[in-house]
Amino acid sequence: MARWCYRHRLVVLLLWVGALFGLGFSASTAGTNYANVFSLPDTDSKSAYDLMEKAFPNTSGDTDTVVWKVADGSVRDQAVRDRIRPALDDIAKMPGVGAVTSPYDARGAAQVSRDGTIAYAEVTFAKRANEVPKELVQDVVDTAQGAERAGLQVELGGQAIQRVQEPPQGLSEGVGIVAAAIVLFLAFGSFFAMTLPIAIAIFGVGTGLFATQLLSHTTDVPDIAPLLASLIGLGVGIDYALFIVTRHRRGIQRGLEPEEAAATALNTSGRAVLFAGGTVCIALAGMLVTQLRFLDGVVIGTSLTVVLSVLAATTLLPALLGFLGPRVLSRRQRRRLAAQGPETEGASGLAARWSTALEKRPRRTAALALVFMAVLAVPVLSLRLGATDQGNDDASTTTRKAYDLLAEGFGPGFNGPLQVVTEGGDTTALVKGLQDAPGVARVAALPPAQGVTVIQVVPTTSPQSVETDRLIDRLRDDVIPSAGVEAHVGGVTAVSKDFSTVTGDRLPLFIATIIGLGFLLLLVAFRSLVVPLTAALMNLIAAAASFGVLVAVFQWGWGLELLGLGKEGPINAFLPVIMLSLLFGLSMDYQVFLVSRMHEEWVHTRDNARAVRVGLAETSRVINSAALIMVCVFMAFVLSGDSGAAMAGVGLAAAVALDAFILRTALVPAAMHLLGDSNWWLPKGLEKRLPHLAVEPKEEAAPPAGPRGDSGPASAVHGFVRTAEGEPIAGAAVMLLSGGGRQLDRVESLADGSYIVSVPAPGTYLLSATAASYGSRARHVDVGEGPLVYDVELVEGEVDAVN
Repeated sequence: MARWCYRHRLVVLLLWVGALFGLGFSASTAGTNYANVFSLPDTDSKSAYDLMEKAFPNTSGDTDTVVWKVADGSVRDQAVRDRIRPALDDIAKMPGVGAVTSPYDARGAAQVSRDGTIAYAEVTFAKRANEVPKELVQDVVDTAQGAERAGLQVELGGQAIQRVQEPPQGLSEGVGIVAAAIVLFLAFGSFFAMTLPIAIAIFGVGTGLFATQLLSHTTDVPDIAPLLASLIGLGVGIDYALFIVTRHRRGIQRGLEPEEAAATALNTSGRAVLFAGGTVCIALAGMLVTQLRFLDGVVIGTSLTVVLSVLAATTLLPALLGFLGPRVLSRRQRRRLAAQGPETEGASGLAARWSTALEKRPRRTAALALVFMAVLAVPVLSLRLGATDQGNDDASTTTRKAYDLLAEGFGPGFNGPLQVVTEGGDTTALVKGLQDAPGVARVAALPPAQGVTVIQVVPTTSPQSVETDRLIDRLRDDVIPSAGVEAHVGGVTAVSKDFSTVTGDRLPLFIATIIGLGFLLLLVAFRSLVVPLTAALMNLIAAAASFGVLVAVFQWGWGLELLGLGKEGPINAFLPVIMLSLLFGLSMDYQVFLVSRMHEEWVHTRDNARAVRVGLAETSRVINSAALIMVCVFMAFVLSGDSGAAMAGVGLAAAVALDAFILRTALVPAAMHLLGDSNWWLPKGLEKRLPHLAVEPKEEAAPPAGPRGDSGPASAVHGFVRTAEGEPIAGAAVMLLSGGGRQLDRVESLADGSYIVSVPAPGTYLLSATAASYGSRARHVDVGEGPLVYDVELVEGEVDAVN
């Protein structure tokens, strides 16, 4: 497939361009129909909602508030009335505004605070918040705030108002792409190579978002789904292309023709990309076990975007590589290739030195990494799930100011009133019990409608307070049963509490599901029990540490002002499910890329220390570059204006950084060094029953060696192991392996550096030499009828790869 796409690159490019523009035109024509459906069956708040829908079926329009405060006097003063009333009258006349309830009308008398300094008006739109035109909302804001003067403050709150103060759409994505481009240019040193991952991400995310927008007309997709889809799509799209382009560039530098290098890159890194994309989708699909309808649309949008990003990386990318040819290398690299010829296979520099140093001190490295992650995970012990509201907005926003003014004038609980709903029967005892309940500020019973009575209960504490949660439990468990009636507690605050409870109850099943699926995939891919167990444990450590960071920032408020993210509060109830899905999927990506390279080396040499050392040296740089890009993309979503997306961005940025820079670079390879050959252990009975799933391509077998004769070895390989300066290296491990990776002989070099290994028959073998204080070398050697003299030179800090 890679060769076909490379050779028919113009056709492939036109197909992708046509798909992007075709979906974009269809999506812009159809518009959006996102819907936030919080379906919580068998919960008390859902029963209350059903009764309220029966009593008030025509209250679908969004209701926002205009709040004003006077510095001196009262809001009832004629001077204040003369400025506010004309503004409210103008708002009421705007097309799309259903009604305005003013405190200066008879039915709005309760909309003035006790001290008379704060009042509010309710503006009811004809449509839901996400359907109200932004131009109309902006007109409302401008008209209301036009009444301000010295000593008269006017602010607005509500979901529709919140939409107009969000940054321009696409700002966070644009900032993330620019940051990723800078990292890519520093990594590649080539403008053309830099553009490839960016182009793949744009095509993958663009088609995914347009397709999700079209699907919103056929199924319930929440409005946060596009943000999360673009967040994860940009990250994986750039990363997957980065892995393939890196392998392609390496192939060209080692002498392959561009087409052959592209085919090899897709046959190696491309396989890992397919496998990694599948693990991300499986992890996302794990959200379905929670049976929370709100998350179904998130699964659809994010999974579709990941699938299209993988498809772009495996089809469009080889086509673009065909257009660039050798220009995927920088000018300096092309000149060096022409002057000095192909590079040797090996890894050197910081990555190789770190890999060698870690092999010498695996216990100390593992201990330091574990302590660091444990310290970061401590705050997770105080994790509290809930829902953010406009009280968590930045202090400079009008929604936050309106929220604070309402809390100041009418009490903290006014921003999140509870609705106690009952059908039929006498409510006198219930109202009396609610008024006497501790933690209740005010109680107001509305006139019955359709046999349903709604009693509004204003708590004394804020919607996000622990005391408000306890009040809801007290009303349900004690007050309502004591009144002898059947009633249900609803309202936004009660729904948030029930959603948090349901999510928390189902979280263990969800975690077990995605860990189990990830374990099975890695078990089949690497044919090992220990590798998937290690991966599962590392994923749990990364999750605990990243949630610790999330709690410290958003719940404790550490650094919120620095990030411009408003006020501290509970962690969004839906975030653990979404974040764990993305985290397990992304961390599985890095595990696959790291361990697949180790597995390649293990298959060839059956030397665990060498496999871990080579795998880490060759992949750590690209994994860290990919993680840095992900961190930039995720942190850019702090600018999205959506608290949920900002929370997810910070949490995922912390998770990816910790996973790549601490776990995959230090803790995982240290643990694999300590575990030794048991990393690759699999019971023989299980080996026969497992299906074969090749993450790496089958290597071309070397010419088979003949059987060992009865008279002993047919020949031998001998020589000296020396440093680059010619000094002998004693105690170096020298191994002779068959083309299939079976160890045939192993010796240690003598004091003068000499060695000799037995060869069973003429043929091609792999000779590997490793010394603890130096690097390693592995070369294929052709042995004829007689002994072969072969000297090995080891260079300190250099890690030499087999394939």
